[in-house]
Amino acid sequence: MTNVLPKISIIVPVYNVERYLEKCLDSLVNQTYQNIEILVVNDGSTDGSEKIITDFSERFPEKIKAFQKKNGGLSDARNVGINHATGDYIGFVDSDDYVSETMFEEMVMLAEKHSAEIVICNIQKVDEKGNVTQKLTQIPNMPEKIDLETHFSVFSDISYFACNKLFKKELFRTKRFKKGVSFEDIQLVPQLLLECKTIAQTQHFHYQYLERVNSISKTHNEKGLDIIQAVEDVEVAFVKSVYAHKKKEFKNFQILEGVYTFLAYLAFVKDEKLFYEMSAKLDVFRKKKNVKIKDILIYSRFDKNYILSLPMRKKIFYLLFFAGQKRLIQKLI
Repeated sequence: MTNVLPKISIIVPVYNVERYLEKCLDSLVNQTYQNIEILVVNDGSTDGSEKIITDFSERFPEKIKAFQKKNGGLSDARNVGINHATGDYIGFVDSDDYVSETMFEEMVMLAEKHSAEIVICNIQKVDEKGNVTQKLTQIPNMPEKIDLETHFSVFSDISYFACNKLFKKELFRTKRFKKGVSFEDIQLVPQLLLECKTIAQTQHFHYQYLERVNSISKTHNEKGLDIIQAVEDVEVAFVKSVYAHKKKEFKNFQILEGVYTFLAYLAFVKDEKLFYEMSAKLDVFRKKKNVKIKDILIYSRFDKNYILSLPMRKKIFYLLFFAGQKRLIQKLI
């Protein structure tokens, strides 16, 4: 009897990305792994994205499933895809990014080989010409197969992008992306990890994350506070999980996401009044969670002191912030 290869559902939310969409979809229809469905969800685009989707769905009717909806944001579009997914595994690709042709073949092989509920690959940032600008290694200090009970430090080490991961569909049985918020990945993906026993990883840089010129200078505003709320939401799931006894690792998660990720966003908030308001919210969060400055400064990621591993500009910003020199920081911003 022939073993049937597991099916992968790849969800692509689309909103006004006509310049990039063709490259994204090309990278998916040309995957070496063939048992896939590509669910393309047009989230109310007003440019030529729908024409590109129609063209691909006509050329690849056996692979592309197209959906149209009113604009409701990234989470809403992804959720439509999840609701229609028929695969054994689910992957997410943002419509301005693209992937290597062997990404899903390797990741599903690792999922099956290790009975892993989530598989992770590395990420490369690329510019609009395809030049690699930064390599983002995800879990450099761990084996291919990771038992979470033994190696729960990964909970506070990994980056919570949805797009460089392959998920068992069962993880979404009762869970969806939170609508109407920013940083929905930080809110949901850790909760999915808490449902896992085993994850797997490849050190290949399969996911190509496009750093768009017009997005680098985008306005940073109070949406950054969604990061802190996301960490609060994860805590609700954590205390009910089988890993609730891993308090040290969860505190490290609060430090990485609730402090460092939040500060990385805050560093680009130009409005002085808003900067101080958001800083005050971080102080409240930190004191409520009993996260001391010392805890933040000694936090290690991948067995290395985190703040010492950062570029000098970030290091200076964080150290000035922790020293209470917020007025000096505002002059630098």
